[in-house]
Amino acid sequence: MHLPFSLRGIPGTIDVTVDVTRDPDELGASPGAVGLPHCHATIDHPAKGYAGLMGWIQMVRSTDNDSGGEAFEMDPLMFVGAVPHPFGFFGITPTLFDAPARRTGADLDWLCHSFLGYLEGFEGDTRVVKAITGFSWGFSRKNGMTTVEPVRRLTSSDWSGQLGLLHREHPGWRFLDEFETP
Repeated sequence: MHLPFSLRGIPGTIDVTVDVTRDPDELGASPGAVGLPHCHATIDHPAKGYAGLMGWIQMVRSTDNDSGGEAFEMDPLMFVGAVPHPFGFFGITPTLFDAPARRTGADLDWLCHSFLGYLEGFEGDTRVVKAITGFSWGFSRKNGMTTVEPVRRLTSSDWSGQLGLLHREHPGWRFLDEFETP
């Protein structure tokens, strides 16, 4: 998927690829990722230096999460532990990569909302996040067969639907209720 966006009035694009993991070692993924999809999203934007600081926020709804698939939860990067901010990946035009893995082959429905955002300012309270755009991706595994869900663009209302979770998980942060407009 080729996803256009605008950051501070300057256009850019995100290229999203979702593919099935065949060789987890090649991706640095867990052996439990075999047969499940992985996502790779790269940003093309001309911003330089701090003007290009952005971050990916991911939430996952999965039938094996605490709610049994009824609600989204923050997608943790288990190998880095808890972080004091909502971003899974943050930096100058950061790349998003995710390769879900499971230890068992049990049936599973898994849906991820990936949002690209930025810090609203560099002076004063910098813990104000504005979403730029987002996309969803996921899969279902039934009886050992995995079906990859098509990638789809998320809307401002999808972002708004996640604000309760973001406020609960990161109470010291503010999340603006709309996407950056192109």
